[in-house]
Amino acid sequence: MSGPWPAFTAAAVQAAPVYLDRQATVDKACALIREAGRAGARLVAFPEVFVPGFPHWIYLDRPQPNERYFVELVREAVQVPGPETERLGQAAREAGAHVVIGVNERSPRSMGELFNTNLIFGPDGSLLGRHRKLMPTYAEKMVWSFGDGSTLRVYDTAVGRLGTLCCGENTNPLARFALIAQGEQVHVANYPARPAGDAYDLTRAIEIRSAAHAFEGKCFVLVAGSLISAPMRERLGDTAEKRRLLGEGSATFTGILGPDGRVIAGPAAADREEIVYGKIELEAIIRPKILHDVAGNYNRFDVLSLQLNRAPLAAIHEAMPALTDSEGPGPDTRPLLDELRRRAGSASHEELRALVASLLAALDAG
Repeated sequence: MSGPWPAFTAAAVQAAPVYLDRQATVDKACALIREAGRAGARLVAFPEVFVPGFPHWIYLDRPQPNERYFVELVREAVQVPGPETERLGQAAREAGAHVVIGVNERSPRSMGELFNTNLIFGPDGSLLGRHRKLMPTYAEKMVWSFGDGSTLRVYDTAVGRLGTLCCGENTNPLARFALIAQGEQVHVANYPARPAGDAYDLTRAIEIRSAAHAFEGKCFVLVAGSLISAPMRERLGDTAEKRRLLGEGSATFTGILGPDGRVIAGPAAADREEIVYGKIELEAIIRPKILHDVAGNYNRFDVLSLQLNRAPLAAIHEAMPALTDSEGPGPDTRPLLDELRRRAGSASHEELRALVASLLAALDAG
């Protein structure tokens, strides 16, 4: 195809973490990023909470016996930003690729609080942003806190307008529409694995969700699923019943879907580590939108609309005393200060730099 829109190779990674080992899992992720980069990938997607892994113990036992695993998970979780994000950014820079990877994020506000977070890196190694899962699914509520609307964003990148949601969020029509309405062109949906033969058919659920989002949003969808490795089964399966529940294989899905909802690359072979590569040509989005452009001319926003609350969730809200002209900045700077306070926890580094620059310019002018 010809035109002003990018055409590039994308990669969806199906792999198991080095379970509950942050450093070793980041090592593995960096190696996979470089491998995908050598293969020409300009966008690389990883599974949900790949670093340092999904808390499978929540489905194997009562909460109290699992508390030791939670302590270990917090210990091995990722500080954002921190040394691990620096290493992942360096791998993205060396590969010349955008990277979306799931991590267990350690909360900066409360020791023991975790978020299910997708990190988005640019090909220059910069951390473009993060998305925290809005609502942990089912028993996951014992592990992760709620995200908020401040991270429900689409990023303008060299590979198109990029958005991401974690696992079951891809079932939420409001969360999905929030991204579609921001002009999302490429969507990353990432997942854990469930034991093969589990009562819940995760593979089929992923196929349905991914096809629905691709078809409704007229966007490309990269799906990256994890695996349950033999070392993970050995570590978690300390009773016969747990070994039975863990089974022998993994149920997941890894592949790439086009804007008509059809699989264009993959899926990866069952229970095998693999990188699925596919060609994405953004111009292919245009033709399907002639029929249904739900973010544009196939909607009635005077009848139906979505309200998105971007305010970051906070444990404390501080009321600042009003400043008089003699006590502090004048009226020209107050809107900038208010905006800076409001967006401090959610804006990108570039947006914050722009706000600070505007504030400094206003102060100089005063």
